Amino acid sequence: MEINATLIGQLITFAILVWFTMKYVWPPITKAMQEREKTIAAGLEAAERSKRELEQAQHKALSIVHDAKRDATQVIEQAHKRSAQILEEAKGAAREEGERLMERAKAEIGREVNQAKEALRKQLSSLVVQAAEKIIQHNLDPAKQADLLDEFVAEIE
Repeated sequence: MEINATLIGQLITFAILVWFTMKYVWPPITKAMQEREKTIAAGLEAAERSKRELEQAQHKALSIVHDAKRDATQVIEQAHKRSAQILEEAKGAAREEGERLMERAKAEIGREVNQAKEALRKQLSSLVVQAAEKIIQHNLDPAKQADLLDEFVAEIE
């Protein structure tokens, strides 16, 4: 292999190109690559942070939903208890009202029975007095007295 001036010229040109590239081209490229690397790292870190925040938000949302379900269940249970209590109170009030009405009806029936008995007594005493008057007005004939008593009994029946 022959080394001639062309090869030496090419080596010198290559060396100048490498030096020029290392001095003026390579630093901005390196700097751009480092900035790009930092940007990518920051983006990855932000993505990881966002992922963690999303997971935390999901856990918090699940916790809130669970708490809301628990609260709703408690409210429903309280509503059922209250409705049962109101129902029992209404039954008790209805029972008391029924008892009051029954007592009032019994008292009314008792008054009516007493009035009917009193009316029957008055009628009976009136009939007895009438029968006695008829017996006294007629002679003390035993046959006539028996007829009058039969007539009196027929009127009573």
